[in-house]
Order: sequence, then C-alpha cells, then structure tokens
Amino acid sequence: MAQATHITLSLLAQRIEQLTAQIDELNKRLTRLVERHAPQLLVPVGIGPDSAVTLLITMGDNPERLNTEASFAALCGVSPVEYSSGRRSSRRLNRGGDRQANAALHRIVFTRLRHDPRTQAYYERRTQQGKTRREIIRCLKRYAAREVFNLVRPASGIPSL
Repeated sequence: MAQATHITLSLLAQRIEQLTAQIDELNKRLTRLVERHAPQLLVPVGIGPDSAVTLLITMGDNPERLNTEASFAALCGVSPVEYSSGRRSSRRLNRGGDRQANAALHRIVFTRLRHDPRTQAYYERRTQQGKTRREIIRCLKRYAAREVFNLVRPASGIPSL
C-alpha cells in the first residue's frame, strides 16, 4: 500500500512539474504577444500579460463598436446601469458585456487596491464620502477600462492578434 501511494504521488509530482512548465511557456508567449502589439499596456500598475491579452482580444473582436471609451466600457460590462424606484435614482453594476474582459478589469482593480497608493487613497476618500464598496469598485473598473482604451486606441487603431 505504501509503495502504491509513493508511485502515485511521484506521478502526480511529475505531472505538476509538466503543467507548471507549460504554464510558464504560455505566460512567456502571452508576454511576447503583448510586447509586440501593445507594450504600453504593461506599464500601468496592475495590468499583467493575461489581463492585457484578454482586453486586446475583446477590443479586436468588435472594432466597429469602439468609437468611444464608453462603448468599450459597455462592451466590458463596466458601464453603470441606472435604475430608479420612486424618488430614488441610483446606479448598479452592469451584468452584461464580455465577462472575461470584466474579470480582467476586476483583477486589475484589486491588484491596484493592494499595491497602488493612489488607488488606495481614492478608495479611502470615496469611503469617507459615503460610497459603498461596490460603488467604488464599479468606478475603479470604469477608470481602468478608460485607461486601457486610451492606451490602445491611439496606437494606429486596434491591434489584431
């Protein structure tokens, strides 16, 4: 029984090493792709190769809809959706759009919340103004979408991967 366990664990360890090597190789390829098509995306805090590629794919699949940064934000599902009930008017998170792009913007925002002093200061300021965590995250996602759009769009149109 102990020998079977040892063999099984050895096989699992070999498989983990193989998968880790494949992940490392894919990360290198993604980094090279982003560096070739939009190296400016890797400069801001929080945007890594995986998020950059996801957002470039989103932009590349729908170039005719991206006249403004607002259209890109809507495509990513980070544009605010207004709703009201009686006298109360508010905004909520958009549940539409490209969910992968939305997840990439979510990763960017949470990385910035952990490591970027400007984002942390913004979060504290908005919290003191009475905004909820969801509202602040929605605003930060929209800001990140605007930043990505402005970084990619002026560079001779939308790159194709």
